[in-house]
Amino acid sequence: MSTEDTTITEEATPPIDLKDPKLYVNRELGLLEFQRRVLEEAQDESNPLLERVKFLAILGSNMDEFFMVRVAGLKKQIAAGVVSLPPDGMTPAEQLAEIRRIALQLFTSARECLHDGLIPELNAAGIHVLDYAALNNRQKSNVDHYFEEVTFPVLTPLAFDPGHPFPHISNLSLNLAVLIRDEDQQELFARIKVPTTLPRLVPIKRSSGGTRKDGTPPTHHYFVWLEQVIAANLDKLFPGMEIVEAYPFHVTRDADMVIQELEASDLLETMEQSVRQRRFGSVVRVVINDDMPTHINEILVENLNVDRNDIYTLGDPLGMNGLNSFLKIDRPDLKYPPLRQVVQTSLRHELEDNNIFAAMRQEDILIHHPYDSFDPVVDFLKLAARDPNVLAIKQSLYRVGSNSPIVKALLKARENGKQVAVLVELKARFDEESNIGWARMLEKEGVHVVYGLLGLKTHSKVALIVRQEGEHIKRYIHLATGNYNAITAQLYEDIGMFTCDEDIGADATDLFNYLTGYSSKNNYRKLLVAPINMRQEMEALIEREIEHQHQNSDGRLIFKMNALVDSRMIRCLYRASQAGVKIDLIVRGICCLRPEIAGVSENIRVISVVGRFLEHSRIYYFKNGGDEQIYLGSADLMPRNINRRVEVLFPVEDPQMINYLRHDVLDTYLKANHKVRRMKADGTYYQITPKDGEEPLDTQSWMINWHLNAYRQ
Repeated sequence: MSTEDTTITEEATPPIDLKDPKLYVNRELGLLEFQRRVLEEAQDESNPLLERVKFLAILGSNMDEFFMVRVAGLKKQIAAGVVSLPPDGMTPAEQLAEIRRIALQLFTSARECLHDGLIPELNAAGIHVLDYAALNNRQKSNVDHYFEEVTFPVLTPLAFDPGHPFPHISNLSLNLAVLIRDEDQQELFARIKVPTTLPRLVPIKRSSGGTRKDGTPPTHHYFVWLEQVIAANLDKLFPGMEIVEAYPFHVTRDADMVIQELEASDLLETMEQSVRQRRFGSVVRVVINDDMPTHINEILVENLNVDRNDIYTLGDPLGMNGLNSFLKIDRPDLKYPPLRQVVQTSLRHELEDNNIFAAMRQEDILIHHPYDSFDPVVDFLKLAARDPNVLAIKQSLYRVGSNSPIVKALLKARENGKQVAVLVELKARFDEESNIGWARMLEKEGVHVVYGLLGLKTHSKVALIVRQEGEHIKRYIHLATGNYNAITAQLYEDIGMFTCDEDIGADATDLFNYLTGYSSKNNYRKLLVAPINMRQEMEALIEREIEHQHQNSDGRLIFKMNALVDSRMIRCLYRASQAGVKIDLIVRGICCLRPEIAGVSENIRVISVVGRFLEHSRIYYFKNGGDEQIYLGSADLMPRNINRRVEVLFPVEDPQMINYLRHDVLDTYLKANHKVRRMKADGTYYQITPKDGEEPLDTQSWMINWHLNAYRQ
């Protein structure tokens, strides 16, 4: 046992093994705890009604991905006979059993929230979701007409008999299992896929969900579930047949692609093939409703080749991400107020004069999304694309979304004769298809497109502009914690920085040379780059804080991130806590560290913020004896980020920016008493609430107001 993993708390006590599995929370169970916090937002009556429905839809989508990736991965481990255990010591089989138990709790609580809470409140607010069986004759006539006009042409019933093999059930599809009886009284099975191209909520009146003929919104909106409409009209799909019964079911498949890059002669073509194959992954979950009889269930179990533990029997509706249909209803009074994004006053003036380069030469510029607009990032690249003095643009793209203004700016730059090099990460999970499309388009226009390094996913967010200024070359850089995606920049909390710091510019150049060519460079001037030097540098910074604690008793760390999983980094934090360093961890999602354990982590507090915006920025603060240091970037403290991704953490050196991040941002998170949970040593969380006489403090609401007041016109 190495000394780094043990410590002596008192002379009379035995050493504490910091590798003891009892000191770690299981990664998968930690992720389910995050889903519980999402569910709590749906249950929180202080949130607008339709936003609560949205949180249920988010929970449904998150759980779909959890099964597609995490559960599928555990099943692969069992099939492969994997014997190595995670730091918490749970076997894959033990994890799957506990996942099923907790997932059933979440699914059941979500449906109780919907049926006992949200549906009655929606009904009171004039949004009515009715069962088909409860419709009156006029309503049924309207819905049946919608079926014949809109739904019927889209449907394709698929038979299952000796002449028709069991139909392929696509991933995340909602289906109807139909039993019919022909004229010979023979019972036959068929499957109908509920089309995703149609709204899950069928409007009973034409104005429902929209406006009346005069353009005014209706007082009441009436809907019925699409799958119920289809089930009620099956006789039109199977004319001359007797409809015996029909039941919905929802299928989730393994969607975690493993790319054998060493065997891939062309990564782009390999990714295209893998995206196509994803829909054929093994089934990892089937959700059915309470009414499905055993004989229909048996048909699914046998033909989908699933374990009975992979069948989840729940109440309707199945496929809860379909609740997103509610968000299209025009009821602003039931949603968050529109977000007023701002542009910093000085930056706005420079943008109006097309002179952002001049602003960057004066000082570094920090922008905090979604409170600050993403427009300056787009304008930065648009200006570079048309500036005759710009020679080259280099950028990494991870998730850019559809109709991307960033990609359009890069294409315009190439059209204007600039040298443009773009790293498009094809392996960005569930964005592969979009990124393949962008890569093809960029290549077609003559952009230098690379797909990253063998065995590594490129997750860093960097844009480098090379500009001729007189006889010299000047580099302008944008670095960020979040993606170059103009849509998610309105929904995700992220931080970006514009700088023309020469050392960072040189580092950015070296980074792109590493990504696009061959390089064994293992040192950078200011950037922390994974997998090159990030782990070593982060560990050294934590050790330095331990030294400050020994010397001056003022050790202080504040880390904000999406996830804390890496066991080696956790042990560093445990040792810092044991030395007396005060540590605050703001972890949105998974936290495998157990806080507040005597002799190990009593100096560590872990909180999680879940609210209107997805907390996404990574901020690493080191007090450093009063000479404060802050790093921002794309990396969480997870093995995949530190070991298997190209990540960048960049320093913030401007004193005003450090003051903003330390006192206006981090302090507000730590003082918040609303929309914040604190983690207990057992891995569960409890909500922090205002004490007697305290005003509620919600970090995100506070930040909206701060930015509006700071940059008021």
